[in-house]
Amino acid sequence: MPDLNAATEFRAFPKTWGAEYVAAGEVRFRLWAPGQETVTLRLNGEDTEMSRSEDGWFELLATGITPGAEYAYVLADGMVVPDPASRGQKDSVNGPSLVIDPTSYTWQHPEWQGRPWEETVVYEIHIGTFTEEGTFRAAIDKLPYLADLGITMIEVMPVAHFGGNRGWGYDGVLLYAPHAAYGPPEDFKAFIDAAHGHGLTVVLDIVLNHFGPEGNYLPLLAPAFFHRQKMTPWGAAIAYDVEPVRRYIMECALYWLEEFHLDGLRFDAIDQINDPSDKHVMIEIAERIRAEIPERAIHLTTEDSRNVTFLHPRDEQGKAPLFTAEWNDDLHNAAHVLVTGETHAYYKDFAKEPEKRVARVLAEGFAYQGEVSPQTGKKRGVSSLDQPPVAFVDFIQNHDQVGNRAQGERLIELGGPDKVKALLAMLLLSPHIPLLFMGEEYGETNPFLFFTDFHGDLAKAVRDGRSKEFEGHAGHEGETVPDPNAKKTVDACRLDWKKLESADGKDWLEFTRTLLKLRREIVMPLLGSAGGRSGKVVKTDKGFLAVSWTFPKGTLSMALNLGEKVQALPDMPGRVIFAWPEQAKDLPPNSVLVRFEAVGDAA
Repeated sequence: MPDLNAATEFRAFPKTWGAEYVAAGEVRFRLWAPGQETVTLRLNGEDTEMSRSEDGWFELLATGITPGAEYAYVLADGMVVPDPASRGQKDSVNGPSLVIDPTSYTWQHPEWQGRPWEETVVYEIHIGTFTEEGTFRAAIDKLPYLADLGITMIEVMPVAHFGGNRGWGYDGVLLYAPHAAYGPPEDFKAFIDAAHGHGLTVVLDIVLNHFGPEGNYLPLLAPAFFHRQKMTPWGAAIAYDVEPVRRYIMECALYWLEEFHLDGLRFDAIDQINDPSDKHVMIEIAERIRAEIPERAIHLTTEDSRNVTFLHPRDEQGKAPLFTAEWNDDLHNAAHVLVTGETHAYYKDFAKEPEKRVARVLAEGFAYQGEVSPQTGKKRGVSSLDQPPVAFVDFIQNHDQVGNRAQGERLIELGGPDKVKALLAMLLLSPHIPLLFMGEEYGETNPFLFFTDFHGDLAKAVRDGRSKEFEGHAGHEGETVPDPNAKKTVDACRLDWKKLESADGKDWLEFTRTLLKLRREIVMPLLGSAGGRSGKVVKTDKGFLAVSWTFPKGTLSMALNLGEKVQALPDMPGRVIFAWPEQAKDLPPNSVLVRFEAVGDAA
């Protein structure tokens, strides 16, 4: 592993695209623009024509360049565009790019090697709404609180530069540049470095399936970057089988891990990454990451609506040679129906006997393992029986499932605190990897709405599209959907940290802290040796489920009752490690009970 603080002459992690120091004061600028005959580099206000190769690469070596120098590319028609591989922007996605020196930040914890995956408790944050200031630096102040609570991993929603100052981050267009409104690249490094100092891992959500609607100049520079005949929900599909494009995409993933010393990545909606190459780009990304960063614990998770497992194999030692785990929407969707009774849109697949769906997810991984989806009429998923419990990242709410509601309500507003507390206990004490959405730990009730910062026709298109999106959703009328572009929309989404001082906030926080302590002491030690086929469904009834998992070190059993009647407890071996609201012979409505029996205890 390169010394993160070494004062070397050359860059430690060279890439194909962008502006990079190749020696002291010398910067190489490289751009693939086969759609242009000439490209001029505008550097610190001076224009110099770049050399062009036959395959469309433009290159120029400049000397005497100091970090922070402003540059842009001038096209033949006079149009000025930023570097699509910019490492930092002066301000907007349409403004000048900045030359970034990757060695300028001095790491305080260069020895950090990460944490084992089985210790993971994920806490998802949006930098812009996590604090009042909405910056990387401000988020640093919350790290001691998260570490003390029992969180072990922070998952940061996308920070690649997107149009405007406000947004979720999933419409990034400069995929190598941290969003300027959050702070410069050095501030993101400082956040990650500080997290490591508190024993916290940090992973970044990255979007490699599309580019946003504002500031994407790649169609002008390189029309071949996209397959016009293939479409995604967001426009023309990226041409992953074209070599310069493939390099841009693969090196983007490596860049964030190497330059920022991140502990992993979450890959957004990879079911929309359609690659006709002999080796799928996602497999090649994982292989390159594993080969080039073998000395640190790197955790790679995927979001994939297909319920597939080919990206998540395990070797003979139980390690993941490609991707570590899959975001498990099935758990959320089934639990949501169980708590709220909502069955519109994608919840239709979980409308019938949701407790059986929840139980199957907990025991086996996916709810749909090849069965026909009522929503689409097509088969969905493959068997997940052989996957270990830690191959699944579970949640009862996240940015999507809250923010994709018209009013952005959190689950506590929809299901009530009693049901949600029981679900939270289920989440944090199951052997799957749990994820909390920011504020969930103290019962935050502020919404998380969809918000953007577009203007003119684009703002109108987004606003109208958002209203139409909910026309088929029960209880939602288009005119009631908050305007995504209004500043008051994002302001309503900021966490209210004052709630921590309220009686309810303190109660929720203590509840969460207790669960995380139990997870750390009892559940985590079971997971390192946990294999596939470890879970089984013990019993289900209307609103009720009981599941058990057998591991080399013992048996974990859980019963959850969100129904309206008292349920008799099935046989659950071992001692009670958690009961809420209180231990009883039978399980009343809105309650959960967990038992554990270590190997040898029964004798």
